[in-house]
Amino acid sequence: MEKKFNIYTKTGDDGTSGLIGGTRVKKYDLRLEAYGTVDELNSWIGVLLSGLSEENIVKTLTSIQNNLFVIGSHLATDESRSDLKKHLPCCTDDIQKLETEIDRMQEELPPLKHFVLPGGSIYSGYAHVTRTVCRRAERRVVELSESIPVEKNILIFLNRLSDYLFVLSRYINHLGGISDIFWETEKS
Repeated sequence: MEKKFNIYTKTGDDGTSGLIGGTRVKKYDLRLEAYGTVDELNSWIGVLLSGLSEENIVKTLTSIQNNLFVIGSHLATDESRSDLKKHLPCCTDDIQKLETEIDRMQEELPPLKHFVLPGGSIYSGYAHVTRTVCRRAERRVVELSESIPVEKNILIFLNRLSDYLFVLSRYINHLGGISDIFWETEKS
């Protein structure tokens, strides 16, 4: 008979959370803040996926979600008590795939000559929100990297992902025939 998986364990009722490997840390621990923000980022990508249908975008965002799950696992692992990281590589191939998709979308977009304001279509707006969460995740992981070793590819991936999300926001508007909204430097 298959063992039932309990959603609630009650082990966090004391204000701690368990890392992979069993170490318990406070829920406000920087490590939890970092992987929690990566989890939030992954959730926003799920929101984006719910309204997009272009094959390349769906395939790329799904791949990104899987990569973010691996990154979260890396950040949640106490290396002194688990070797999980060895089995979940963060690869340069994943970074290259983001760069390839950025280049593909940019080929169809008009050149950027001004700062772009978030907005246009609802899903372009969601892409901008997702981008800002990505930037926050990157800041949290950089801060964490000052305390514990963090694989360099994680930082590069998050940095490139925010670039991808910016271009995606413009591309979504482009597909919908909506122009970018530019920052106006002079008040009317």
